[in-house]
Amino acid sequence: MPQGQPSVVPDDGLTTRQRRNRPLVVVHTGVGKGKSTAAFGLALRAWNQGWPIGVFQFVKSAKWKVGEENALRVLGASGEGGTVDWHKMGEGWSWVQRDAQMDNEEKAREGWEQVKRDLAAETYRLYVLDEFAYPMHWGWVDTEEVVDVLRDRPGTQHVVITGRNAPDRLVDLADLVTDMSKVKHPMDAGQKGQKGIEW
Repeated sequence: MPQGQPSVVPDDGLTTRQRRNRPLVVVHTGVGKGKSTAAFGLALRAWNQGWPIGVFQFVKSAKWKVGEENALRVLGASGEGGTVDWHKMGEGWSWVQRDAQMDNEEKAREGWEQVKRDLAAETYRLYVLDEFAYPMHWGWVDTEEVVDVLRDRPGTQHVVITGRNAPDRLVDLADLVTDMSKVKHPMDAGQKGQKGIEW
């Protein structure tokens, strides 16, 4: 495996191994396709390492069966890698009518409270907070609290957050940020999403 050389070696008193193994906050944001897919790819790597994984879907419908969910559930139950718990925190907030907003805000806050409990208990080694940038962007969950909790989380817990419009404070905290941009998309030519590509 190639060994990358960092452009800067901080004077933080850590050994190379300590610095390499410190837990990360990862953010996948932007208007392009692939934010969640990239996070689930990271979850596959974590599964292969035997890490317990918690997936928390904050926006996609609880009724929508995405391919990654089925695959990761099967892998998690196989006994060959890490375990996988999949939590659906809402009923599809990006597609519901606005009159259901209060219920959705409450579910988002409940979901964040569960994540906080799991972080405090060090339940997982990797947390995928799918579409969690939206509840922060909409003001349903306090970004400052999220930043504080993530900054002060115990142990070696990695957290990846996906969604458009990631707040600046979250981006500032994160160790790795990818902004997915769109060059072309089939929807631009009137083509709807299809099996095997979008789900």
